[in-house]
Amino acid sequence: MQAVVVSRIADVERADWNALNSSECPFLSHEFLNALEQSGSVCADTGWEPCHILVHADDGALIAAMPTYNKHHSYGEYVFDWSWADAYHRAGRQYYPKLLSAIPYSPVTSPRLLISDHAVDIAELFITVKDKIVRFANSSGASSWHVLFPDEYQKRLFTAQGMLARMDCQYHWFNNGYRDFEDFLSTFTSRKRKSVRKERQRVVEQGIELQTLSGTDIRTSHWDTFYRFYHMTYLKRGGSGYLNRAFFASIAEHLSDKLVMVCAYREDRAVGAALCLQDDRTLYGRYWGCLEEYEFLHFEACYYRGIEYCIEQGLQRFDPGAQGQHKIQRGFIPVFTYSCHWLAEEDFSAAIEQFLDREREHIEEYRHAACERLPFNQQTANNTIWQNIVETGLSG
Repeated sequence: MQAVVVSRIADVERADWNALNSSECPFLSHEFLNALEQSGSVCADTGWEPCHILVHADDGALIAAMPTYNKHHSYGEYVFDWSWADAYHRAGRQYYPKLLSAIPYSPVTSPRLLISDHAVDIAELFITVKDKIVRFANSSGASSWHVLFPDEYQKRLFTAQGMLARMDCQYHWFNNGYRDFEDFLSTFTSRKRKSVRKERQRVVEQGIELQTLSGTDIRTSHWDTFYRFYHMTYLKRGGSGYLNRAFFASIAEHLSDKLVMVCAYREDRAVGAALCLQDDRTLYGRYWGCLEEYEFLHFEACYYRGIEYCIEQGLQRFDPGAQGQHKIQRGFIPVFTYSCHWLAEEDFSAAIEQFLDREREHIEEYRHAACERLPFNQQTANNTIWQNIVETGLSG
């Protein structure tokens, strides 16, 4: 087998790339990654220079691919290594550029190396990929290679190649066969159940109505309004959104069956919108924006409506995005997420390995403490399936 680097995903046939995406994760689809590049949201000017890894069998067939980027900063990654970059700087060395195998701006756990069903020796495949990455890093002057948000299985395969493992937490909702939202709430303690109902009622009292749209029901007018809200969210923080209007136009055209939008209205005027993507199993909450701040509207649009949608559609998991300890009391379980790291300089690699060992202990202790704050009643806590999810920190 032979590994090569390509500078545009457009250079790969869409059908060939998507045939490798057995998980059908929308963020790994050719359509999503190409929308990032064609819109200019991902390019050398934004600090995300594509250098995707392709692996071909001896007969020329594409048997593996990995979205990879030459990075010149650490923005839009959600695995924070600013302190590592600072340590390099203080030592008089260059941390950037670095190589990053990840989905830009999307902290979504899924396979990172897409593998054909016809690939036979998986271990040898990972060796081939690492060898190619290391050679490319050495030739391009990259300090390191980072694989962000791989699933646990691929995390083990990457670390088997000598990469360092890092751990963190997100908060995901799991569907335990609920009939409706009230059935889900019945698993809460009485006090926590009343709290959620009060939040939802407060949204109604403010005169806000919400509508959940999917597929082609999301029209151009909805997209225009959503993008204005999305952009305003970043303007409030003194910056601009990572994604431009052309990106959203592209996924609206090519990934309409994977899109869900929650629109909020007050007196027939749009005041907020949340955008999710989905596959056959999982809903992914990703983007949010609002015109004005309304009490609990963010929770209703970004969490409760997503849970309702999962129950109605039979989806098994809701990944509402990174961060947010407030999700715990609303029924989102802390789950482990992973990243893997290779650093060219052995002294820095050894120091970071020690740091990660200490950090891992903290993350494990944090997750244990967070699980103690879950809102579920004793009957739910004693459920065998629930115990397995909570105890192991499954992320899908």
